[in-house]
Amino acid sequence: MEYDINDPSLAEGGVRHVEWADQAMPVLAEVRKRFERERPLAAVRIAACLHITAETANLARTLKAGGAQVVLCGSNPLSTQDDVAAALTERYETPVFARCGEDDQTYYSHIASALSLEPNLTMDDGADLVTTILTKRTDLADNIVASMEETTTGVNRLRAMEADGVLRFPVFAINDAMTKHLFDNRYGTGQSTVDGILRATGVLLAGMNVVVAGYGMCGRGLAMRMKGMGAHVVVTETDPLRALEAAMDGFEVLPMDQAAKRGDLFVTVTGNAEVLRKEHFLKMKDGALLANSGHFNVEISIDNLSELAEDIVRQVRPNVDEFRLEDGKRLYLLAEGRLINLAAAEGHPACVMDMSFALQALTAEFAVKNTADLEPKVYRVPEDIDQWVAQLKLQTMGITIDKLTERQQQYMAGWQEGT
Repeated sequence: MEYDINDPSLAEGGVRHVEWADQAMPVLAEVRKRFERERPLAAVRIAACLHITAETANLARTLKAGGAQVVLCGSNPLSTQDDVAAALTERYETPVFARCGEDDQTYYSHIASALSLEPNLTMDDGADLVTTILTKRTDLADNIVASMEETTTGVNRLRAMEADGVLRFPVFAINDAMTKHLFDNRYGTGQSTVDGILRATGVLLAGMNVVVAGYGMCGRGLAMRMKGMGAHVVVTETDPLRALEAAMDGFEVLPMDQAAKRGDLFVTVTGNAEVLRKEHFLKMKDGALLANSGHFNVEISIDNLSELAEDIVRQVRPNVDEFRLEDGKRLYLLAEGRLINLAAAEGHPACVMDMSFALQALTAEFAVKNTADLEPKVYRVPEDIDQWVAQLKLQTMGITIDKLTERQQQYMAGWQEGT
């Protein structure tokens, strides 16, 4: 079994890491039990470009339980948990091509290695696998049954591919499922981003001016958590409806031009490029912290920051680089502008990823069973899968809810009853 990881000797600790996460993933465990009985993914070859974390390992175990052959590569150069990569290769017989700290060249070579499996189903965090297939490995496209996409950024890229007419196989927007973006994005990103910032810096958030760029599900979750920690939160937005929602939620809303003068900590969660750039850096306070929790490291213009800085960039502590500008002002970039929650911490809590990865596994099963009916476009996750995951999650939390009576069902389905 070919693979490329940092240290196979870390496998024992990685297994403990994976098992610890598994305790908080009862929905995925239930899917795994059924997959072991029914083997719905027999003969399916899956290449997955995901963050190599303990939670991802439990997804891989579930896919393999369903009969699939699985290979993994990392979706971010800094997010790989090396002990988990070792556990996957040494204990769970799943080849991994990912090293924490790998350079861009290695990152893309690992994608190529994963695609050497000649998969007929893919899973992505950011659409890099799909993009590579459609640009460099077009020979694989006709054999792809479907692809799953976990992120907002990736779904945006895939919808652009569909609009341009270049998408050659069906893709399921896992990110758009209610049990994914309402919980993974809002509660998972909110908490894990705070976790990453605190691990990297050790700062006190109470009393700090925190600028959150973007008020989608990730941004609102982060703003909520920062407010709960006692920070004064300012939101920047380009969408009027989201800006209005932020204002109604009690946050100050400003353009970044003005917020740049106020912030002690800036966190980008927009999925767009150059949200923080030269004109903003010039207005920032001495000592401002810059972090990103969007998928790619393009939201903070590192090129602009480097142009403004003196030649020497100091690492003042792990995941904190000091850029000293010509006027002596110091700006601190966290985790090289990459995903702070995975580069400096461990990503989302396992109980949140439980739902997201159950969706991945069940939607993969759906795609395999319904191949003949799928076209090369972006699909939503079937609603019954979304509802099943939510219902089972409630059960595992010991929560019961009401059911509609027959009379209530009739009323909701009718139109003749009025005042």
